[in-house]
Amino acid sequence: MSNLDLDICYLSASEALEKFKDKSLSPVELLTETIKRTEEVNPKINAFNFFRFDEALEEAKKSELKYVKGDISLPLEGIPLAIKDEVNIKGQPNRNGSLIFKDTIAESTDIDVESLVNSGAIIHARATNPEFSLTSFCHSRVNGVTRNPWNVDMTPGGSSGGSAAALAAGCTTLATGSDIGGSIRIPAGACGVVGYKPPYGRNPMGYPYNHDPYCVVGPLSRTVSDCAIMQNVMCGPHDDDIASLRPKKILPTTYERIKNWKIAYSLDLGFFEVDSEVEKNTLEAVKKFESLGATVTEIKLNWKQDEVNSVCFSHYANSFYGLISKLSDSEKEQLTSYAQMFAEVPELHMKAIQNNQKLYHKKIGAYVGYDVVESAEITGKMYSDLGPILNQYDLFICPTNASPAIKADIDIVNDDVIINDKVQQCADFSWVMSHPFNMLGKLPVLSVPSGFSSSGVPTGIQIIARSYSDELVFQGGYNYEMLDPWLNSNKNRPSISL
Repeated sequence: MSNLDLDICYLSASEALEKFKDKSLSPVELLTETIKRTEEVNPKINAFNFFRFDEALEEAKKSELKYVKGDISLPLEGIPLAIKDEVNIKGQPNRNGSLIFKDTIAESTDIDVESLVNSGAIIHARATNPEFSLTSFCHSRVNGVTRNPWNVDMTPGGSSGGSAAALAAGCTTLATGSDIGGSIRIPAGACGVVGYKPPYGRNPMGYPYNHDPYCVVGPLSRTVSDCAIMQNVMCGPHDDDIASLRPKKILPTTYERIKNWKIAYSLDLGFFEVDSEVEKNTLEAVKKFESLGATVTEIKLNWKQDEVNSVCFSHYANSFYGLISKLSDSEKEQLTSYAQMFAEVPELHMKAIQNNQKLYHKKIGAYVGYDVVESAEITGKMYSDLGPILNQYDLFICPTNASPAIKADIDIVNDDVIINDKVQQCADFSWVMSHPFNMLGKLPVLSVPSGFSSSGVPTGIQIIARSYSDELVFQGGYNYEMLDPWLNSNKNRPSISL
């Protein structure tokens, strides 16, 4: 594929929309090159598990005609969009990473993506996720292994791993994600793209997960401005979601400088073992913020690993692990090993609750048995530690992932995660630093790239602001990106090979 073709594949949505309007590029041309790129690299990274290229090209022709006529009223008219496999769109398959649902065709469209479906964006493929979006990796029995475009031996992260891998590889312009423990930010960090976890309620969702304060849906993109454009489409109140926030919050796509801002940062959130290369790249990011005229200060948090991880796993035992535990025995036999393991957690959790004790699950590396009040007490302590910092500073920064070098096909039931030559307690959560901010779900969190590790896999930082202050994290991320744009030339793009 020529450099010019790749340049088209890596156009931002904002650039593509401008080119559509001035007639220097058409939606058909963009989608055609995107399809070519997908056919070239998807066999190597396995980011997509379903394609609708013919239908998408017909839709692109209709978009092209609208631009010719000057009849443009939709915000994403003609932009290629990949949809995470867990999402229902009427008439499309939804395997949700599971053999159990390998032949399922959606009968309706989830409210999570209604606004995107109606935005003029062109859905050309569905992106892989692990079984039921359960883990921080991206492999399953039905989809196989999704790989990181920067190093195909490594994971792209999860659970929105296919979305992030496709963006990094130039196989889509925008992509959807969901986030109950970091599933947008983890793969964004591992693939060198942008991912946004909005505050709980900002983007409407369907039940039951709209009632889970840990759980949100959000955008993934290659630039901060694109992330804002997509977020503006996804957000707003919905009649079917009691938790959706009013009024709709529209973010700017360009921002003023952050000179004289006060920014706090932590390398470890009080308890994470953080890879030395991740630390180095985070400190380089700190220097960039200082060069923008911000004052940056390291702070210490008193968060504790056992409390954070155990409250999270107790919460998951009450929510989506509980759904798996209700499957029939024959269905459970079809599960991937990690899903079978997580299906055991609710029973252990309920036993612990009934006996008023905490029980340790060796494989997940955490205790279960925390009831709602105990969990709220710990979450409250966490916020009493971080809240004053967020009120004193404009932004708070920390790494997205504690380690970049995690194997694509890792078996978290039997394999260890090793960071700085130390075996970690929890294979699924030890290498990611995202889930504490699902516990504090009203905080906006933007993940942006911070550099590369020696394995070639990117690293990222999370930019956090006080509750519901979405515009602050975007203003910080936008200014940071302007210093050193990502994926804007061949030297900044993955060279994919097997």
